[in-house]
Amino acid sequence: MEINRTIMQTLSYGEERIRYQVCHVPDREGKVAIHVHPDGSVQVDAPMDTELPEIKAAVQKRARWVMGHIEKARELREYVLPREYVSGESYYYQKRRLQLKVVRSEDAKGSVKLHRGKLMVESSDVSPARVRKLLLGWYRARAQDYFSRRLKDITARVPCLAETPEWRLLTMKKQWGSCSPKGVLSLNPNLVKAPRECIEYVLLHELCHLQEHNHNPRFYRLLTEQMPEWKSVKAKLDGMSELLLNE
Repeated sequence: MEINRTIMQTLSYGEERIRYQVCHVPDREGKVAIHVHPDGSVQVDAPMDTELPEIKAAVQKRARWVMGHIEKARELREYVLPREYVSGESYYYQKRRLQLKVVRSEDAKGSVKLHRGKLMVESSDVSPARVRKLLLGWYRARAQDYFSRRLKDITARVPCLAETPEWRLLTMKKQWGSCSPKGVLSLNPNLVKAPRECIEYVLLHELCHLQEHNHNPRFYRLLTEQMPEWKSVKAKLDGMSELLLNE
């Protein structure tokens, strides 16, 4: 199976230079797809047989649209400030953008729930420290449940895995996951904020390390067998990392 390729390219748009990552994706049909991620990076997914000049022409044709989204991403990043844990802030769960709603109640224990596109936090103590603790607990609980189910499902379909490996949640500043020499997986609970295909990619990546601990050709062949489009998905996750890791 051919491994999908990524190539960095640039084009001029007025006084700006647009850098974009080309991902040649196996089994993709039709036209190229252009994505501008929250960090302002540009990703172009294209069928395997699409030549670079054709891809560049497609990006050039939509350069105004691309530049507009890059500028919006730059503006938003200027306002990526430390969390205050107050109503109105935006949070993510499996790609969904949710608005935080903090409500004072008689509930001393406190609770978090999804309600009509909002992340509702109810507690008798609505201090930032308490709201933060409740939210982190909610994300960990969601991650524990979702990762457990997905790891079980993935293990069942990967021939080289006899059983679901030992794993744990570990908050990391820059990593989504890791695999220890003893085969124990560590998964960042913040990963549950990402789109489901991105979660799937990270789980598969770490599971493949149970067979090949290093990033050698055998490792990438194994990963590609399970997710042919993994480079495109990885690029999407990389483009969202700064936003999703902001607690």
